[in-house]
Amino acid sequence: MTQRKIAEYLVEERKAHYHFTVKNNQPGLFQDIALYFDDRQDPDFVQCDPPDHGRIEIRKIWTTTELNTHLNFPHVGQAFLVERESTNKKTGKYSCELAYGIASKTPEQADPQHVLATNRGHWCIENSCHYIIDWNYDEDRSRIRTGHGPENITRLRRFAISIIKLTGARSVPQKMRQLSGNVRLVFDLLRMTKNSCSCALRH
Repeated sequence: MTQRKIAEYLVEERKAHYHFTVKNNQPGLFQDIALYFDDRQDPDFVQCDPPDHGRIEIRKIWTTTELNTHLNFPHVGQAFLVERESTNKKTGKYSCELAYGIASKTPEQADPQHVLATNRGHWCIENSCHYIIDWNYDEDRSRIRTGHGPENITRLRRFAISIIKLTGARSVPQKMRQLSGNVRLVFDLLRMTKNSCSCALRH
């Protein structure tokens, strides 16, 4: 429901676009897209990255507009499947991940290569955010486990990290420690007072 509202807001009010990864927490949408791509043939685009951190990665993408009117989601321009293959050069360990998604941009506005690049950027941001949350908030040991508590606290932590990143801080953990020790800087960061000083945030 939250993503639907965000999609409607972005497209209808902001005249912008969305690019969403679809997961199992949206079972109907997820199953429809997964079923369509179940008997996929040749990908629409393949990207082979040069070895990085001892890994060889190959990314493939399949896109379709045939689900646009079938999916119960607003303003779908295309659906996609991304397959990420990774091989560790040293150990030979192989892994393969599938990611399903939808985007409001049509194929004329975003070809498969463009959609793949957007998805990769989104994936990198997600991984970075997950790492920061796990390492600095020790979220795996959180005792908030009932109702909407876990989801709400994660959203608050993501919001905090996003705000810190917007300041251009060189190190998010370092900035977190700095803010924890100086409440005045928190007020400056959130522009909560008339005399908030932005210059104090660029350290």
